[in-house]
Amino acid sequence: MLAKRIQPLAYQARRLYVELMFQVMGRALQAVSEVDREVREEAQTLPKGFLFEMMVMPDGAKLIVEHIGEGHFHYHRNSAPRPVDVSIRFKHVAHAFLVLSFQEKTAVAFANDRMLVDGDVSYAVRMTRVLNRLESFILPKIVAKRAVKEYPENLHFPEKLISAAQIYLKVASHFAQTARA
Repeated sequence: MLAKRIQPLAYQARRLYVELMFQVMGRALQAVSEVDREVREEAQTLPKGFLFEMMVMPDGAKLIVEHIGEGHFHYHRNSAPRPVDVSIRFKHVAHAFLVLSFQEKTAVAFANDRMLVDGDVSYAVRMTRVLNRLESFILPKIVAKRAVKEYPENLHFPEKLISAAQIYLKVASHFAQTARA
C-alpha cells in the first residue's frame, strides 16, 4: 500500500531532477564553449545554426543548444527557433534519470536501447564528446569516470578546477539573468 503511494512521488522527483539537470546542462554547454578550447574545436565542425536537442519522450523536459559559430553554443530556454538538426531522446524519464544522475554512461544507455538518435549520428557523437568533456570538468573525477566513456588523461587538477569554477560562475550568472527577465 505504501509503495503505491510513494511511486508517483518518486516519478515526480525524477522528473523534476531531469528538468533541472537539462537547465543546468544547457547553460553549462554554453559556458564550456566560452571556456574550453577543445570544446570549441570539437564544435567548430558543426554548421553555424546547428540545433541540438536532448529530451525525454514524448513531451518531457528538454535542453536545446545552438551552435552560433566559432565553436560557441547558445542555450535556448524555452523552445527551438526552428526544427532541430539532431535530437537525442530518452524513452522514459527513468532512463534520463539514470544518465543524468551519473548511474549510467550515455554510451551504455544507448546500447541498452534507452534512447533514440534522430538526425546525423556523426553530429550526435560529436555532441556526446562535448557533453563528456563538460562532465569531466564539472564533476568530481570519481563521478566523472562513471559518467563518461573515457576520462581525459590530459585534464589535470589545476585546469579542471579553474575551468569548473569559470563554468559554474557563468551558469550561475545565466540563471540570475534569466530569473530577472
